[in-house]
Amino acid sequence: MQTWEGDTSRLASPDTGLRQQCGSATGQLAALDPILVTATRQAMRSSELLSDVSVVDREELEQAGQSTLGDILSRQPGIEFYSQGSNGATGSIFMRGTSSGHTLVLIDGIRTGSATLGQMSSWSRIPAQQIERIEILRGPASSLYGSDAIGGVIQIFTRQGNGPFHVNAEIGAGSYDTYSASGGFSGSQDAWRYALNANTFRTNGFNSIKNPKNGAYNKDSDGFYNNSISGNLAYLFAKGHEAGASVFYSEGENKYDSGFSKANAAKDYRNQLAVSSFNTYLKNALTNNWTSTLRFGHSTDDSTNLTNRSASSLFRTDQEQYAWQNDIKTGIGSFLLGVERLDQRVSGTGNYRTDQRTIDSILAGWSTKYESHRLQTNLRYDENSQFNGKTTGAIAYGYQISDAWRANISYGTAFKAPSFNDLYYPLTFGSQGNPNLLPESSRNREAALHYETGMHHVSLTWYLNQVNNLISWTESPPGSFAYTPNNIGNARLEGSTLAYEGQVGSFKLGANYNYLDPRDADTGRQLARRATNFGSAAVGQQLGAWEWRVELQASDRRYDTDANTRKLSGYALTNLYGAYNFAKDWSVFARVNNLFDRNYELAADYATPGTNAFIGVRYSPK
Repeated sequence: MQTWEGDTSRLASPDTGLRQQCGSATGQLAALDPILVTATRQAMRSSELLSDVSVVDREELEQAGQSTLGDILSRQPGIEFYSQGSNGATGSIFMRGTSSGHTLVLIDGIRTGSATLGQMSSWSRIPAQQIERIEILRGPASSLYGSDAIGGVIQIFTRQGNGPFHVNAEIGAGSYDTYSASGGFSGSQDAWRYALNANTFRTNGFNSIKNPKNGAYNKDSDGFYNNSISGNLAYLFAKGHEAGASVFYSEGENKYDSGFSKANAAKDYRNQLAVSSFNTYLKNALTNNWTSTLRFGHSTDDSTNLTNRSASSLFRTDQEQYAWQNDIKTGIGSFLLGVERLDQRVSGTGNYRTDQRTIDSILAGWSTKYESHRLQTNLRYDENSQFNGKTTGAIAYGYQISDAWRANISYGTAFKAPSFNDLYYPLTFGSQGNPNLLPESSRNREAALHYETGMHHVSLTWYLNQVNNLISWTESPPGSFAYTPNNIGNARLEGSTLAYEGQVGSFKLGANYNYLDPRDADTGRQLARRATNFGSAAVGQQLGAWEWRVELQASDRRYDTDANTRKLSGYALTNLYGAYNFAKDWSVFARVNNLFDRNYELAADYATPGTNAFIGVRYSPK
């Protein structure tokens, strides 16, 4: 597994990791207890972790059809997603009610996103066909990963090579003149592992803004296209010694609606966005108990906005990442010791007073187990060239009550560094950044109870996350349309998640219910676009050559703004998936999203897709 900060799935065992999860003899049991790396930066079974984690595996991704990555994530515990219109539009994740910039996103371990916006918004540029699995860590993780991980971490693993050489291919078409095709090959031979996959996607989409009274309303279809490629290569040159590299590149263009008048709204607005990541590593087992891993990685987020086909703004982020991680096993537990460096640079039409920064970090961790007790501690120090250093830590304790029952409690701190826009946004119509901003910070407490037996896993998790020094762009003076960011916000996020995954007979089941009280701690108002109650459920079955799955997703009402002046109604969606294996390794599949054509909003005035269908053919040797 090609890895980077936190993506250490090959540290403990270069040849197992994913193979134990996806191809082990234990099959379905392994799917309920997979090996994960994001929660500790070391390979561990899910049942051994003291964190709130979940996995989206390849099977679920194959059933996604025309669903976007945002759609897939929104059905996971603790996550809400909204996008501003048709395919390819800007999207945002709220994990446990935290802000859109409070979730760290890694692609094969590479930190990804825009340093000007301070968040990941290019969810539409990562197609499900390129993904092997997704690990989701809910809760503060700055003591492992540094800035941004206030709400949690989403780590996306691209498809990997394993076993004999084989080819995969898929083609399909659906509503809104949607077309998709993907293909690739992967395998392993002697000491080599390799994989290469490509995908192309086209759709005419739908009109992004549905309210004719909105100043940006333009009755047209906002289409989207995207092309992507991923690959990895690794060589095991001796037992315990491996070198490898991985690459992901995706580029696309989407139309969107903008403007404040009919004349401006009628213009042709487009966004061209390219996202890439590259990672290379050298892993060495220096002794039977000490593994050293050196890494270098680079990622870009390159965005160009066009008006009537002429470039109107450009924003590019380059991030270079270096790390040396040491994993040491002793008689008193496993130790994690590491040093890291992150170089961030921004460029484009914005004339930023400062356009680069460096973050130097040291981190340490310790986890141990004694009889029925488990303990994990982590500590990290980040020295940011733009402000003083920041120390974060976490401690978690777990107790195995019986063979089926276990419980854990934890406390952790996290932070988010201000973005380049927050700090240095160039003076524009009276608005500008504030170089005196402090990092946002949080303190999180949580407790969980797990029941695991046979093919069933039930968990109940309670959390309370208090976030301080939230950065808010405020108009000063009122009516001037001049905005400046300040550390004036505080949030109190308390909630609970009840989740179930299991199997009854031949039926595969999954469900989650989330209660969230996301409050502005100063005003008492509910934070925008977060629901109090939301969740999803799914049931599926394999019957010989046939396969089917039904998904339900629901959310109650939300407010579109923090002022709580405009409500967004609740909604419930039903999705269907079916497949038929008509020959060895060949199948035809179909998916229908929003079966009952529910009319709902994730953001005020922005449209969402109605009933839409997708049908395709897949060649996938197992």
